[in-house]
Parts: sequence; C-alpha cells; structure tokens
Amino acid sequence: MSADGDAKKRRAALAALDYLEDGAIIGVGTGSTVNCFIDALAPHRGRIRAVVSSSNASTARLGAIGITVVDLNDVVELGLYVDGADEATRARHLIKGGGGALTREKIVACAAARFVCIADDTKLVERLGAFPLPVEVIPMARALVARQLATFGGRPVWRQGYVTDNGNHILDVHDLVITDPPALERELNQLAGVVTVGLFAQRPADVLLLGTADGVQVMR
Repeated sequence: MSADGDAKKRRAALAALDYLEDGAIIGVGTGSTVNCFIDALAPHRGRIRAVVSSSNASTARLGAIGITVVDLNDVVELGLYVDGADEATRARHLIKGGGGALTREKIVACAAARFVCIADDTKLVERLGAFPLPVEVIPMARALVARQLATFGGRPVWRQGYVTDNGNHILDVHDLVITDPPALERELNQLAGVVTVGLFAQRPADVLLLGTADGVQVMR
C-alpha cells in the first residue's frame, strides 16, 4: 500500500471515532484499515468499556494498547461495530474476508445496532465480484462445496496453508458475476458445509466511510 493509500485508510479510521458513545462496548473487525482504527482508539480507550473482537489478531492488537476484550456471549447490547471491506457498493453491500475473519465479522455485525464500514476509496465498485469472494467451509466439505460453487459460474480456489480462527478452510471464488448480492448470499449460505460467505448484503453496512485524497466520503 502506498503512503497515499495509508493516509486514506487513516482518514476513514479517524472519522469512525465520531460514532463512539462514552461508556459503550463496541465491536471491532479485522484488517489493515481496522488496525488504523485500533491505533486511533488508543488515546480514547478510557471512553469505551470494552471491545468485542472479530479475530485473534485484532484481540492481540487491542490488548497491546490496554483495551479490554470481552466475549460476545457476555454482552447484552452492542451499539457499534467498526470494520473494513475488500469491496463496497453505494448500496453499502460488501465483500469481506480477505483477511480470513469473515465468520466472526458477520456474527459481530449482526449483533450490532450500527455497522460502520471504513475503507479507502479504491474499494468502491459498481458491482461486487472483482475481488474473489471468500467462503469459509468445514474442511471435510471443501471439495464438495467447491464443486457446488462452480455451478454458480465461479472458480473456487482453496486458500492453501490457511486455517481460520475457527479451524476451517477458505475457498476464494473468482470470476463471479454478482448481480443480486442479498440473493446470492442466501443461496450460498444454504450449501451443506458452508460456514458463511463473505457477502455482507442481507445485513449491509449502515454507514460507509471512504477515505479519499481530500477527506472522507460518507454514504448512508
């Protein structure tokens, strides 16, 4: 990532601080833009009670700056979730999971009252699918699911050597033409062996903050 790209990510991450509510427990996702947000949280850690984290990597980063991480099962109300995206549309439909944390990310997003997505403006697309769609699968079902995914017109590629925090495998599906993201998300989630799919369309982001060369573009 160029220095300009890093600056765009930081702008989006800093803009997300405006959505913090004092004394709240918030959800935090995974990835390079989220790392910028976690770093930006450090001076404000006294404002939040705790964080629900979507990955072991984010948990370690949060712990390093003295922020308490709690289990989602112990949280009654989660007002805010902040996470990044690999692709995003103006309808705030997303592809996520390039970092492999899609299942926990989707769970925390669904638990939160408000989902704020932070990204640089290169992630904005007219139609999802240029970025390969991650699908988390139970290991014994990997080949079965791959054959089924091929019937949707995609080319599934096993992310070899990678195991999710949940102990599962990921298939990255290339060449998908995604014309109806919520419908495709529903269909793929029904395949036996699929844990979850990296489409965030049935529960899209509520707010999309895009870092640009000039500032932050807000989409609601």
